[in-house]
Amino acid sequence: MGRAIGPFEILIALLAVNLAAFAAFGIDKVLAENKSRRISEATLLQLAFFGGIGGAYAGRSLFRHKTRKQPFSTHLGLIAGFQLCAIVFAAIYFW
Repeated sequence: MGRAIGPFEILIALLAVNLAAFAAFGIDKVLAENKSRRISEATLLQLAFFGGIGGAYAGRSLFRHKTRKQPFSTHLGLIAGFQLCAIVFAAIYFW
């Protein structure tokens, strides 16, 4: 039997996905400015969905990228709301 995933491993994974989301927004901004092939919106949203919402919002704000794009902004907000509800549920259920 393998060892269970602990809080440290979860923290490292969340830091990694947030860094990846932040970097993806920055890279996509540079690609957009150079009129090069872009990172898909689906990929950016997936990074946010799988725990990188903080990095996504930080990258979006710092790089001023996709701030007015609809429905992307709505989808990012829904992901943030879903994650907030999941955290509240988990805190109540496991407390």
